[in-house]
Amino acid sequence: MRRREFCLGMVAMPALARSAFADEVSAITLISQHGLPYLPLMMMEEHRLVEKHAGGLGLSGLKTDYRRLGGTQSLVDALIGGQMHFGITGVPGLATLWDKTAGTPNEVRALCAAQAMPFILTCNRPEVKSIRDFREGDKIAVPGIKNSNQAICLQMAAAKEWGQAQYARLDPLTITLPHPDAAIAIIARSTEVTGHYGVAPFQNYELAAPGVHAVLKSYDTLGGQTTNGVVLMSKKFRDSNPKVTSAVYAALVEASEIINRDPRHSAEIYIRMTGEKRSGIDEVAKMISDPDNAWSTTPQNAMRYVEFMHKVGTLKKLPGDWKELFMPEAQALAGS
Repeated sequence: MRRREFCLGMVAMPALARSAFADEVSAITLISQHGLPYLPLMMMEEHRLVEKHAGGLGLSGLKTDYRRLGGTQSLVDALIGGQMHFGITGVPGLATLWDKTAGTPNEVRALCAAQAMPFILTCNRPEVKSIRDFREGDKIAVPGIKNSNQAICLQMAAAKEWGQAQYARLDPLTITLPHPDAAIAIIARSTEVTGHYGVAPFQNYELAAPGVHAVLKSYDTLGGQTTNGVVLMSKKFRDSNPKVTSAVYAALVEASEIINRDPRHSAEIYIRMTGEKRSGIDEVAKMISDPDNAWSTTPQNAMRYVEFMHKVGTLKKLPGDWKELFMPEAQALAGS
């Protein structure tokens, strides 16, 4: 009987292992783009933070797949197509998807913020001192036309410069280009691209190159420190996978704590995971610890984008406040 009970127990073990995931997924895909704003996901991958917190919730064996895409639209397509569960994108991308899906079974929200970081519009034409100096024939690279942080912030700057009715004045000059490719074009002056609204570290490399200068800083337009990236996901996924969602959120919180506590270690991870060769550890650590940055899951100034997009008609619906765009995990935070 003992031998029979032992054999039956061995047969039952796979079923018991599966039962932990009976109501939740056993594997997730997390997607980022290029640049320092996606450091939290790199820290999560390096330290296996999702797996750690999932194990603490009884979901041992949860598998994670981290991938990198080249632009905002690619990430949005991945979410819509069911090829990702979590991904970092800007508030405009979140707002656009929320506007289209709110109240439907496929409603999209953000789990939380990923960080707040400024982005800088650079230019390799010395005569361009402000956005007013861009001319026909100039091309301004952004990670996604009309839906990225940079594209919307450029519209906001245009509205401030020429009036609300002229908010789209610079849209014909924008093109979609991944940050690494845009940086190469700006530094080498090898293409029609003369401007790039980028992110660190690419904007730092550009500004260090001869003949490249800053035209505009996002915080000047947005009125101060503003969330750059949010962690996009579907409400349906959260409702079906509360423990997995909790594990991912806890991992993001811990990743932020590690980055704030040890910028040098974080720089080492970034350089190794990206294959970065243009900067040393000290330089990247300095970028990470820049006082303009906030490595935190708390949303900051998110409604600044949303209110503008609604005002110009890009969004049909206007949320009552920032919390409508975020999951309960973030709603408990002192965000804005």
